[in-house]
Amino acid sequence: MRILLVAPDPNAPRRKKAWYVPFPQASLPLLAALTPSRHEVRIVDERVEDVNFDESYDLVGITVMSATAVRAYQIADEFRKRGVKVVLGGIHPTALPEEAKEHADSVVIGEAEGLWEGLLEDCERGTLQPFYKRENFPSLAGLPYSRLDLLRGRYLLKYVFQTTRGCPHACSFCSVSAFMGRKYRHRPVEEVVEEIRQYPSRVIGFLDDNIVGNPAYSRELFRALVPLKRKWVSQGTLRMAEDEELLRLAAQSGCIALFVGFESVNEENLREMHKSFHRVDQYRKLIDRFHQHGIMVVGSFVFGFDEDDPGVFRRTLQFIEDTKIDFAQFSILTPLPGTEVFHQLKSQGRIFSFDWSKYDFAHVVYQPAKMTPQELQEGYNFVFREFYSLPRIARRLLRNWRYLHYFLPASLYYHWVASHPKSLPQEGRHPLTGMVY
Repeated sequence: MRILLVAPDPNAPRRKKAWYVPFPQASLPLLAALTPSRHEVRIVDERVEDVNFDESYDLVGITVMSATAVRAYQIADEFRKRGVKVVLGGIHPTALPEEAKEHADSVVIGEAEGLWEGLLEDCERGTLQPFYKRENFPSLAGLPYSRLDLLRGRYLLKYVFQTTRGCPHACSFCSVSAFMGRKYRHRPVEEVVEEIRQYPSRVIGFLDDNIVGNPAYSRELFRALVPLKRKWVSQGTLRMAEDEELLRLAAQSGCIALFVGFESVNEENLREMHKSFHRVDQYRKLIDRFHQHGIMVVGSFVFGFDEDDPGVFRRTLQFIEDTKIDFAQFSILTPLPGTEVFHQLKSQGRIFSFDWSKYDFAHVVYQPAKMTPQELQEGYNFVFREFYSLPRIARRLLRNWRYLHYFLPASLYYHWVASHPKSLPQEGRHPLTGMVY
């Protein structure tokens, strides 16, 4: 069969293609690797290239997040009009499989390993089932190496890998634990190292939700990475800085930046989202420890929790300046389907838009508790614009000159994003989904 795997862009097809995008979808190169060699596979990331609907395919697989659902359904509908079988999978179809099935011949619920192979056999026989669902979470041992060679376009960080899945914390706004479970699963360290050896890139990324969730595994991994002499970035927690040996090993193995979910500078918010293991008064000391080991801190901050008022934006910006956080990601609290926040806000009648294309962490789709939706939207635009202003980028650049090749392109990309402020979505649900929630 000829198989097309698509990562949709919610802004396609009307937007110009980006010159660079941060990193690829991890799921599609792995899906391509799980595909038997008798099939021909192509990957299209819509952020960097268009989908050609006139090409001949036997099967189209589309990975779907909530923000990309509307565009994914458009792509699926267009291919199905042409008689092509379409499969939808990912976090959004897992949360809302019946909605996804309205636009697909088949829906994969949960992780694809162990399901995809059987689905392809069914498709060849003409016996494709409406749903494929796992009853448990797959082992990560023995996974094939992702087909990163099939990726086209320019990525700031193209060579990305995964060592763990799952998260025990179950933060109320996060879909990871619901989709991948509340227990850490690990790939064998020797398999991770051997896959990295296949690619020559000097800088790599680990797309783990928490690469230091199991310190014993992390120490083994970091020791094995040292001889490779690669620089790497990933996601973890501040708790890593409480373990001096783990922090030292991370630095020795090539860690140059760690994405950390601070989420809020208000401890009431942290308790509300089940993240009370964070202590705001300890932030500065732990950030300093990362810097002492030459590791940049990429802070994640979410606005719109019930304890947030209009002053939260300037307080957060001041906190970032005071603690010398090197990079930041800003998000608006988004009630993703399947999460505790979605059920809570929906039951309270506070969600005013079910247009999934606005569920991109940059648009307000619900009524905040202590400010208007407009104040939240404008505050998000303000803090994004201020942090990625050229003078602030220049100041951070001076203290991160060692990583200029990584830091500068990423900063300029987000400066460009910040120069296109977001506006409030219209109320109601997108007509394409046609679902009642």
